[in-house]
Order: sequence, then C-alpha cells, then structure tokens
Amino acid sequence: MERGEFKVTMIKQEVVAAALPLQEHWLPLSNLDLLLPPVDVGVFFCYKNEQSMSFWSMVGVLRKAMAQALVTFYAFSGEVVQNSVGEPEILCNNRGVDFFEAFADVEFKDLNLYDPDESIEGKLVPKKKHGVLAVQATELKCGGMVVACSFDHRIADAYSTNMFLVSWAEMAQSKSLSLLPTFRRSLLNPRRPGHIDPSLNDMYVPITALPPPKNDTDVDQDHLISRIYYVTAEQLDNLQALASSNGFKRTKLESFCAFLWKMVAKSDTKIGCAKKLCKMGIVVDGRTRLSQRGNYRSHQASHMITYFGNVLSIPFGVEKVEDLVEKSLNWVAEEVHDFLKCAVTKEHFLGLIDWVEAHRPVPALAKIYSSGSEEGPAFVVSSGQRFPVSEVDFGWGLPVFGSYHFPWGGNAGYVMPMPSPARKGDWIVYMHIFKGQLELIEKEAAHVFRPLTFDYLSQI
Repeated sequence: MERGEFKVTMIKQEVVAAALPLQEHWLPLSNLDLLLPPVDVGVFFCYKNEQSMSFWSMVGVLRKAMAQALVTFYAFSGEVVQNSVGEPEILCNNRGVDFFEAFADVEFKDLNLYDPDESIEGKLVPKKKHGVLAVQATELKCGGMVVACSFDHRIADAYSTNMFLVSWAEMAQSKSLSLLPTFRRSLLNPRRPGHIDPSLNDMYVPITALPPPKNDTDVDQDHLISRIYYVTAEQLDNLQALASSNGFKRTKLESFCAFLWKMVAKSDTKIGCAKKLCKMGIVVDGRTRLSQRGNYRSHQASHMITYFGNVLSIPFGVEKVEDLVEKSLNWVAEEVHDFLKCAVTKEHFLGLIDWVEAHRPVPALAKIYSSGSEEGPAFVVSSGQRFPVSEVDFGWGLPVFGSYHFPWGGNAGYVMPMPSPARKGDWIVYMHIFKGQLELIEKEAAHVFRPLTFDYLSQI
C-alpha cells in the first residue's frame, strides 16, 4: 500500500436523537436560507488521544453529548421537506442524526491532509444521506481519532455550525452552554413595503433566468480539486504591507484575497485568456450588521448574535485578467475593499431579504456560484477566522488539526482561510479551485502557500 492510501472500515451505524422528547413542528427557512442550493458542507477534527482512552469510551461520550446538544439545536435533528409551494422547510420531528463509527488503517502522521481529495473525501467525512446532519467518528491505527460532520448548508452556515460544535464539546465535558441559539425567523422578515437596491440584481439571480447547463464532453478539461495549505503570520503581514498604500491599511483578509485574485487571474494568462474577466466573491456574515442599533428592529438586534441559520451575502468584483495581473497589489486590494463596501451594511442585508421575497417561490442563487468557466475564472473566499479549532475539546484534548471541507459543486472555486492550531497568527487555507490554477499558485507563490504537513502540525 502506497503512502496516502488506506482503507476505512465501517463498524457501526446508528441514529442519535435528542435526549428529551420534542414537540413535532415545522420550522420555515428564512429568505436568506432560500438563497442556498442543496449542498452539504463537511468539517473534521483530528485528535491524538494522548490520554489513551479507548475508542469505544470516546464514542460513548460523543453520542451522549450529541443527544444532549440536539435538545437545544433541534433543527439538526430534523429533516428537510417541501411545503405546498415547493420551498424547503425543516420538519422538527427528532428524526435524529446518522452516527457512523469507523476504523482507518492509517496513522495520523501518514494522513495526507495536503490532499483532502485523497485522504478525507469519501473516507473520513461522511456522506449525508438522510436528515440534516451526519457524523462519523473514525479510529486511527495510532489510537487517534477523526470526528467529522456533514450538514445541509440550507439549514446552517458556518457560524451556526460553529455554535453547535462548541456546544457539543461543552456537553461532553458537562459544562453549561456558553451560547443558546435562537431560531426566531421573524428576525429576518421582509419589510412592508420592501426596498430593493438595483445592485442586488447584479449579485443574485432567479434560477429560471440561468442559462441551461452545457454538456462538457472534453475529457481533458481542467477540473476542480481540493488542497490544504498553511500561510505564515510573517507572509500575511508582508501581504498586508504590500496591499496597503496612501495611508489606507487593508485588512489581512482583503490583502490575502487581493493576492489570490492576482494569482488566479495569472493562471488564465498562461492559456491565452488575458482578455477575459476574472471574478472573486467574498462571503459576508450579516449578523453584526443586522445587530447595529437603529430605528428598525433595534429591540431584536441583540438576538442576531446567536441566530441559527444562514445570514450570508456574497458580493463579488469583476476585473479584466490583464489588469489584475499587471497592476499592483495595492490597486487590487482597493478594488476588493470597494466591492465589499456595498455589502457590509445593515441596509444591504435588509434589502437582500426583500429581494428574495419579491422573487418567491422561485429559487435564487448568488450569481458567482453559477459562473461558468467560459466567462473567465471565478472563485469565492469565505473567512473561517471564527472556526473553533481551539474550543472543540470533548475531554481528550484539543484537536491537532481541523478544517472545513467543501467541494461545493458550483462552477466557481471555493477558498476558506482558518486559524492555525499549530502557530499563532498563521492561517490554514482550504482551497477547492481548478487544477491549473493550483499548479500556477504552487509554482509562483510557494513562499506563501505551503503544503500542509505533519511536521508543521507537530509544532503544537
């Protein structure tokens, strides 16, 4: 067996339901939930098990704590069904969560985390077949464990799932919950009358207005692949310094995105596409924006911080490939800052809620999700800086590593930077983009994007 190749054996499957009986009821999706396609998101954590607990005792802790956490996070214990107009809703019936136990014939040090297509996909992150959430606990040959989840993105964004993961770990250690989620959909009700900024028509599109999908028969066509890198704090500081100019200091995320936008654009010049356009979107969380005090819903603002569901928007910029390649990093960073400005306001999110209401029951999507490669390269960056890798301790120590895993199925790429558990200030970067783009990045930006290795994680 070559390094990186290993077999995963399923040992047991059961359903874990909430520990207390729940009154069956229907929970509608909010207008912002309805902007998400039916895709599942994966997340996983790797543990060394330095306390030498048995796998069965650890699994027992996970199952019991999950049953307790589902009492509060009951949406994860339900299932998605269609209502009378064909829109998805959550049937909160305590159907439960599919819980898989498995054994992987590999040691943690031999897991090729740099290539999650090889080591994670279809092996350590479960395929969700029923319900809203699926969980897999996998014992490694060294005695370590991987705990992984797949969840329906229509029901929860990363912020909501992070709340659940932290609460699950708190239950495992018999702690009181530090956050209680709210499912009050009225927090995201549309206004009467609504007010829609025309710019939203450039960002979102009803699916009935999408062109029919093309049949790609070229077997040699470039394809999306996943890789995980780390970026050092020093490189992030350097990018920030280069991206800032004229007295304007750009954030690390803006600087990182600007650099990546240049790299992706440059990959297209290698195949003679310099006249094309290149799109980059950045996911914006609306909770803090909607929490801003004002005449509208000021009494509800504080509840947004613990709101469970999707509160996201994806503004994006469009620039000529040749401009992104030839112009300075601080010019690109300014373009990033400018297209973000429109979406980091309370009014933007209230307008987006109204926009969805005006198009219901026709489903809609973020335009960049459906961007085709024939239009030029496109990708989305979602900041995972709130990823709770330093908080998900079930009682046998903090994870050595954790990451989201999201080969999301769109035509655009997807990138998520997260805090590193190994070195303060470093970032872990999950990338799901085209193979040709990654090859150029690894060739020309190897000093920034370094393949994730066991040696790097051993700094902990």
